[in-house]
Amino acid sequence: MSNERERSPRRGMCAAILCLEAIALGLTTPVLVKVADVAVGTSLAIGLGLAVVCILLAGMLRREWAYAAGWAVQVAAIGLGFAIPLMFVLGGIFALLWGTADFLGRKIERERTAAYAAFDHLVDPPD
Repeated sequence: MSNERERSPRRGMCAAILCLEAIALGLTTPVLVKVADVAVGTSLAIGLGLAVVCILLAGMLRREWAYAAGWAVQVAAIGLGFAIPLMFVLGGIFALLWGTADFLGRKIERERTAAYAAFDHLVDPPD
Protein backbone atom coordinates (compact mmCIF):
# COMPACT_ATOMS: atom_id res chain seq x y z
CA MET A 1 0.00 0.00 0.00
CA SER A 2 2.85 2.42 0.71
CA ASN A 3 4.03 2.04 -2.91
CA GLU A 4 0.72 3.47 -4.11
CA ARG A 5 1.06 6.37 -1.69
CA GLU A 6 4.52 7.21 -3.01
CA ARG A 7 3.62 7.10 -6.70
CA SER A 8 3.44 10.61 -8.10
CA PRO A 9 0.69 11.32 -10.61
CA ARG A 10 2.39 14.63 -11.38
CA ARG A 11 5.64 12.90 -12.28
CA GLY A 12 3.85 10.32 -14.42
CA MET A 13 1.83 12.85 -16.39
CA CYS A 14 4.75 15.23 -16.89
CA ALA A 15 7.05 12.38 -17.96
CA ALA A 16 4.48 11.29 -20.54
CA ILE A 17 4.28 14.80 -21.96
CA LEU A 18 8.07 15.04 -22.17
CA CYS A 19 8.32 11.68 -23.96
CA LEU A 20 5.73 12.71 -26.54
CA GLU A 21 7.42 16.07 -26.92
CA ALA A 22 10.76 14.35 -27.49
CA ILE A 23 9.29 12.67 -30.57
CA ALA A 24 7.92 15.95 -31.91
CA LEU A 25 11.19 17.80 -31.26
CA GLY A 26 13.25 15.02 -32.81
CA LEU A 27 11.11 15.26 -35.93
CA THR A 28 11.89 18.97 -36.22
CA THR A 29 15.44 18.07 -37.25
CA PRO A 30 14.69 17.25 -40.92
CA VAL A 31 12.24 20.15 -41.09
CA LEU A 32 14.95 22.53 -39.89
CA VAL A 33 17.27 21.22 -42.62
CA LYS A 34 14.86 21.08 -45.56
CA VAL A 35 12.32 23.82 -44.86
CA ALA A 36 14.13 26.34 -42.65
CA ASP A 37 17.47 25.89 -44.45
CA VAL A 38 19.40 25.48 -41.19
CA ALA A 39 22.77 23.72 -41.36
CA VAL A 40 22.67 19.98 -40.71
CA GLY A 41 24.92 20.12 -37.65
CA THR A 42 22.91 22.94 -36.10
CA SER A 43 19.64 21.15 -36.87
CA LEU A 44 20.90 17.95 -35.24
CA ALA A 45 22.07 19.86 -32.17
CA ILE A 46 18.74 21.65 -31.81
CA GLY A 47 16.21 18.96 -32.75
CA LEU A 48 17.90 15.86 -31.37
CA GLY A 49 19.47 17.82 -28.52
CA LEU A 50 16.08 18.97 -27.27
CA ALA A 51 14.66 15.47 -27.75
CA VAL A 52 17.43 13.98 -25.61
CA VAL A 53 16.91 16.67 -22.97
CA CYS A 54 13.21 15.74 -22.83
CA ILE A 55 14.00 12.05 -22.34
CA LEU A 56 16.60 12.79 -19.66
CA LEU A 57 14.26 15.19 -17.84
CA ALA A 58 11.47 12.61 -17.90
CA GLY A 59 13.72 10.39 -15.82
CA MET A 60 14.79 13.18 -13.46
CA LEU A 61 11.34 14.36 -12.39
CA ARG A 62 11.90 13.07 -8.87
CA ARG A 63 13.72 16.33 -8.26
CA GLU A 64 11.85 19.61 -8.18
CA TRP A 65 14.41 21.46 -10.35
CA ALA A 66 13.55 19.13 -13.25
CA TYR A 67 10.07 20.68 -13.45
CA ALA A 68 11.62 24.14 -13.87
CA ALA A 69 13.88 22.68 -16.56
CA GLY A 70 10.75 21.24 -18.18
CA TRP A 71 9.35 24.77 -18.39
CA ALA A 72 12.59 25.85 -20.05
CA VAL A 73 12.11 23.12 -22.67
CA GLN A 74 8.61 24.47 -23.31
CA VAL A 75 10.05 27.94 -23.92
CA ALA A 76 12.67 26.45 -26.28
CA ALA A 77 9.99 24.51 -28.19
CA ILE A 78 7.93 27.67 -28.67
CA GLY A 79 11.12 29.53 -29.62
CA LEU A 80 11.64 27.09 -32.49
CA GLY A 81 8.72 28.91 -34.05
CA PHE A 82 11.15 31.57 -35.23
CA ALA A 83 12.67 28.94 -37.56
CA ILE A 84 9.56 26.80 -38.13
CA PRO A 85 6.41 28.92 -37.67
CA LEU A 86 4.24 25.89 -36.94
CA MET A 87 6.30 25.34 -33.77
CA PHE A 88 4.65 28.42 -32.26
CA VAL A 89 1.43 26.41 -32.33
CA LEU A 90 2.88 22.97 -31.56
CA GLY A 91 5.19 24.33 -28.86
CA GLY A 92 2.25 26.22 -27.36
CA ILE A 93 0.17 23.06 -27.30
CA PHE A 94 2.93 21.16 -25.51
CA ALA A 95 3.41 24.04 -23.08
CA LEU A 96 -0.31 23.95 -22.33
CA LEU A 97 -0.20 20.18 -21.83
CA TRP A 98 2.89 20.52 -19.61
CA GLY A 99 1.25 23.24 -17.50
CA THR A 100 -1.94 21.23 -17.17
CA ALA A 101 -0.05 18.08 -16.14
CA ASP A 102 2.01 20.07 -13.63
CA PHE A 103 -0.99 21.91 -12.14
CA LEU A 104 -3.33 18.92 -12.00
CA GLY A 105 -0.58 16.64 -10.75
CA ARG A 106 0.10 18.97 -7.83
CA LYS A 107 -3.62 19.19 -7.08
CA ILE A 108 -4.07 15.42 -7.14
CA GLU A 109 -1.07 14.95 -4.85
CA ARG A 110 -2.42 17.48 -2.33
CA GLU A 111 -5.88 15.93 -2.33
CA ARG A 112 -4.52 12.40 -2.11
CA THR A 113 -2.28 13.33 0.82
CA ALA A 114 -5.28 14.81 2.64
CA ALA A 115 -7.39 11.72 1.89
CA TYR A 116 -4.69 9.35 3.16
CA ALA A 117 -4.29 11.46 6.30
CA ALA A 118 -8.05 11.28 6.93
CA PHE A 119 -8.03 7.53 6.29
CA ASP A 120 -5.10 7.00 8.64
CA HIS A 121 -6.88 9.06 11.29
CA LEU A 122 -9.97 6.82 10.99
CA VAL A 123 -8.05 3.56 11.03
CA ASP A 124 -5.69 4.50 13.84
CA PRO A 125 -7.32 7.35 15.80
CA PRO A 126 -5.14 9.25 18.28
CA ASP A 127 -5.77 8.53 21.95
